[in-house]
This record gives sequence, structure tokens and C-alpha cells, in this order.
Amino acid sequence: MKAKHVAVLMGGFSSERPVSLASGKPCADALEAEGYQVTRVDVGRDVAQVLADLKPDVAFNALHGPFGEDGKIQGILEYLQIPYTHSGVLASALAMDKQQAKAVAKAAGVPVAEAKVMNRFAIGNDHPMKPPYVIKPVDEGSSFGVVLVKEDQPAPPQIVGSSEWVYGDRVMVERFIHGRELTCAVMGDVALGVTEVIPQGHVFYDYDSKYVEGGSKHVLPAEISPNIYHKIQQLALKAHQAIGCRGVSRSDFRYDDRFSENGEIVWLEVNTQPGMTPTSLVPEMAAHAGHTFGEFVTWMVEDASCLR
Repeated sequence: MKAKHVAVLMGGFSSERPVSLASGKPCADALEAEGYQVTRVDVGRDVAQVLADLKPDVAFNALHGPFGEDGKIQGILEYLQIPYTHSGVLASALAMDKQQAKAVAKAAGVPVAEAKVMNRFAIGNDHPMKPPYVIKPVDEGSSFGVVLVKEDQPAPPQIVGSSEWVYGDRVMVERFIHGRELTCAVMGDVALGVTEVIPQGHVFYDYDSKYVEGGSKHVLPAEISPNIYHKIQQLALKAHQAIGCRGVSRSDFRYDDRFSENGEIVWLEVNTQPGMTPTSLVPEMAAHAGHTFGEFVTWMVEDASCLR
């Protein structure tokens, strides 16, 4: 039987281009090792024409950030009728908009942090909520533009209203949740293991913590009580299903156990295009569940479809 032709979409033109290139390469290499015919596509503005000419059997989406995980590339793939991996148009757009995703998750019974969306210029010199809080772009990933405002800061950070800010004018101001960083991936309709992420030399799980070797320590399975572990898995699956995700997603949580083991669990967001780099969390979770990297990417290719 002729091997499927898989176009691995990577790179792109968002701020997450380097991460996408680092995700795409190991996926393409693994798919070749599994016997697929692979074409690596560094996505540009002409991607629709490139794919129309290429006519792959499947598009493996290894893009990150705007255009890659916000429903736009998914819409092009639907138009071209090329089956693709990960979530579809609506779920991708919804998950990328943190305000809307939070509203849907909350309605489904997933606990979220108090937050408000505002124009960055409206923040000015007065705190928009009692510190500590976090200011983040509404539609970026990889912790780009995330600013932590501590309890003792007399005023909001000036960077948000300055010309140096490149993440759009709409920002989310969200209550800072003390505690531990936990994350859980969903593969199809199964929640994988729960990982605790411990940043090394960083205040929170920022870009360097995620992608620089040694930037964070991953504890899998997370050393938490069985009932909290199971609760995180349940909430990750609930968020995945409520938002309409397909294939693989990863939900991030904060767990504040300072005063009680039951503590407070808060869902932060769902990532519909989790990283597949050598330091990424989801391939680790898949390996912990017994899937080699080759088996994992093969599953994603075989799961691909249109109308997701």
C-alpha cells in the first residue's frame, strides 16, 4: 500500500515561529521513520497555493501562535479538503481567545480565575484590580507578553502602555493564583498523566522556562494526592470537550495547596497546538502513557480529518 503523503506545517510568521520550527522537525523526522512520505512546509502567505499544488493526503499542523492555531490555517485546510491534525476551526479560534475560552470552560463547570479584558491604554497608572495579578495578551501563546504584577508594586507596569508592546491592544487582567503549576494533556478522549512544572530560576513558567534546556523541571507523575491528580485529569477532559477540541490538547492549571491539601484548583487555558520540541510536556506525557514518539505522531496522522 502506498505510504500516506504528510505535509508537516511549521514555521509560519507569528512570534512563535522558532518554537514551531523546533516542534515540526522532530515530528517530520519521526513520521519519516514510521514510513510516511513527508514534505516539510515552512508556512508563508502563499500556503494555500503551496498545499493546492502539493496535494498531500494529510496536513500535520505543527504551527504555533496566531494563524497557526486560531482557526485560520484550519479554514484553509477545510477549503482545500485536506485532512489535518489537532482541533478544527471553531475550537481553535475559541481556545486562542482567552476571554471566550474562559467563559465556555466556566459554563461547563471548570473553575477559572477572576479576570477582565480591557484596552491596554485604559490601564494607566491605577491598578485595574488588587495586586497580585497577571496581564497577558488575549490571543498569544508560549507566555509571550505575560507580565506579573506583585503585591507590593505601586502601579501597573509601564511596558503594557508603551510602544514596545507588540501583542495587540486587548489584554486580559487576571487574578494571580498562588501555588503549583500543573498541566495535563488529552489524547482523543483520554486524559494523560498530570505533570508539575517547576521553573528553574524563573518566577513563573515563561518562554525561557518552556523552551530553554534546564529552564524548568518536569515532575511526572505530579507528586500530589490521588484525588487532586484525578480531578485535574477530569477538568482537562471537560475543558477539551466543552471547547470542542480534537486530537491532542493540553490544559494548564494552578493548584494552591498552601493552606489545605484540597486547596484551590484553577484552570488557566487550553493549548490546542501543544509544543512537540525536545523539552515539551506533551510528548513526555504520551511516553509516560506508553506511546513512543513515533507512535504518538502516527496516532495524530491517522486521527486527522476535515470538519473537526
